[in-house]
Amino acid sequence: MIAVSDPPDASPGPDIAFDEHQLDKLMFEAQTALPVELPALADRFASSLGLDTALIYLVDLQQQLLIPLDEALKPLPVDRSSAGWAYRSVSPQVVEADEGLILWMPLVDGAERLGVLAIRTASLDGVRMRRGRILAHLFAMLITSKRAYSDWLAARTRTAYMQLPAEMLRAFLPPRTIGTTRCVSTAVLEPAYDIAGDAFDHSVVKNILHTMILDAMGHDLTAGLTTSVAMAAARNARRSGAGLADVVNSVDQALTQWLPDHFSTGVLCRLDAETGRLRWVNCGHPPPLLIRAERVLAHALDSPPQPPIGLAGHLAPTAREVHEAALKPGDRVLLYTDGVVEARDADGAEFGLERFTDFIIRSSAAGQRPAEVLRLLTHAILEYQRNQLRDDATILLFEWRPQHQ
Repeated sequence: MIAVSDPPDASPGPDIAFDEHQLDKLMFEAQTALPVELPALADRFASSLGLDTALIYLVDLQQQLLIPLDEALKPLPVDRSSAGWAYRSVSPQVVEADEGLILWMPLVDGAERLGVLAIRTASLDGVRMRRGRILAHLFAMLITSKRAYSDWLAARTRTAYMQLPAEMLRAFLPPRTIGTTRCVSTAVLEPAYDIAGDAFDHSVVKNILHTMILDAMGHDLTAGLTTSVAMAAARNARRSGAGLADVVNSVDQALTQWLPDHFSTGVLCRLDAETGRLRWVNCGHPPPLLIRAERVLAHALDSPPQPPIGLAGHLAPTAREVHEAALKPGDRVLLYTDGVVEARDADGAEFGLERFTDFIIRSSAAGQRPAEVLRLLTHAILEYQRNQLRDDATILLFEWRPQHQ
């Protein structure tokens, strides 16, 4: 593997002449191309940019494999390959190959890691590097736009059969990672193919980051329905401009009306990404954790207990209590469900809160990005419990970083 920095620019020679008309034709074709046609389209784009070939690899649901869209090729491991290094580090990697080089470019849409692009080229200079980056940006956007309606792309990134409750819940989930120049939010959930009552949500509206984590009662289709109704009600209220307490009240009312006798614990947060002002409502859920300067600030985001969501007609107060704290640059807030810390090894010992937070702190201190920290953490939790989780385990981590402006 060759360390990569952008090679010096050079005037493009005849072998990489830029054909605007050909590129314009390909861009028009890309708008109507079927997802299954993306591999061939990537090759034609690469050729038009003076490169040799391009192969698209998408990460699987559990972020363990990079799966080629060319069905004749085999997946590559995320943890033991040059392609995986590009994915994990979100940086280009170059390796020597027969008759030239392979440039591995990360496929990233906003803050969401999608996979990698393998670009073959006889040689590498500043022009080819820049065009490789343009190609990766373009196909990241194409994949994001087309996977919303393509069962083929969804199926390619699965390695096991998905249970019905998980299928339903995943249809509601946002991308794993979202972000702006001031904040980033990332989340994971397991078991990937058999999730039922857990879910997460995050969204950015102007300068406000909205986050939510839910843990519905039970582990069946009804639990999935409870969480799905809760997410829909929260989004509906949020998109109508409701305040944080009113969003929770809307979810209370929706569950009481449509799924009486079913409830969910949860935490809903709003972070002002300009000022660092954090507001949250905790509904019978483990309290959020505040990580500052590589340590957990004990009880910093604790609050008086409130009933779970969905008990509006029985126990919930007229209005939910909203709590507030001021974050400092670099602060991270951690939301999780109890399946994370209650995972047990063969001897019955829990994974535990201390092991959980220590893993995040150590990985972050080692320079890992938030999304990579959670990827590694979920794999550690699964390994701890021999890939047999007894309960859903969901983690959401968001970070305020105004210094990144």
